[in-house]
Amino acid sequence: MVNSLVQSAWEPITPRGVATFARASYGRLWVVQFIVALLVAASVVWVLNGGVFPTVREAIRQLPNAGDIRNAKLDWRGTSPVMLAEGSIVAFTVDLDHSGDVRSPAHFQVEFGKEEVTVHSLFGYLERRYPTGWLMAFNRPELEPKWGAWEVPILGIVMLVTLVWLFFAWSVLATLYAVPVWLIAFFANRDLKFAECWRLAGAALMPAALVMVVSISLYGLGALDLVALAFVGGGHVVVGWIYLFVSPAFLPPAGDASGIKNPFADKK
Repeated sequence: MVNSLVQSAWEPITPRGVATFARASYGRLWVVQFIVALLVAASVVWVLNGGVFPTVREAIRQLPNAGDIRNAKLDWRGTSPVMLAEGSIVAFTVDLDHSGDVRSPAHFQVEFGKEEVTVHSLFGYLERRYPTGWLMAFNRPELEPKWGAWEVPILGIVMLVTLVWLFFAWSVLATLYAVPVWLIAFFANRDLKFAECWRLAGAALMPAALVMVVSISLYGLGALDLVALAFVGGGHVVVGWIYLFVSPAFLPPAGDASGIKNPFADKK
């Protein structure tokens, strides 16, 4: 029974599939987690590349031939306020006095003022002053080739950071969730060591991550708005909890798996 469970430990979608990772090796779990992490990272990069970066490119094309951010102030040589570029996800504007005359229905609006940049969204706004001593080009001739050179490296960095962050977060959560998994398994008469509980908990996080892959992709296609994406982002945690509670029931009883019986189990 144990050997068959190990051999079938490749599918982290059903509760039974998640349960099989308890008896599998760490290597097998990490391979599956890496594949799922790649899917999450790829969906994030796809949204950036298709929904954000084209707007950035267009905004840079609309910049004047001269201008920069120097000594914590924007030297703007064009009309203000003005919409530089607008997409469904992000819009870029210049409004030196933050008059509010230019507004966009995009999910995020990045507004450059005389002394600060403001990001507006459905969740409020964030304002940051330009750093003192910071010199940055704010004109088309300089920014266009720089952005063209950095587009692909930025996507690569985003993918790498996403992968590292997911593995770190999954490791921390699996450690925290291993204790309730052990308690659930114990009272369900399933004999699991802490390491096996950790692997099961790590696998239980994969269905929730796949939910995020689908939701991020739907967001990129315009089928979900920002509010729906945030709702799914918060609710996907519950998916992992459901698998944590349900999956141990698909393991064989303690007596069948190891010969060790739970003293709290009913005697027959």
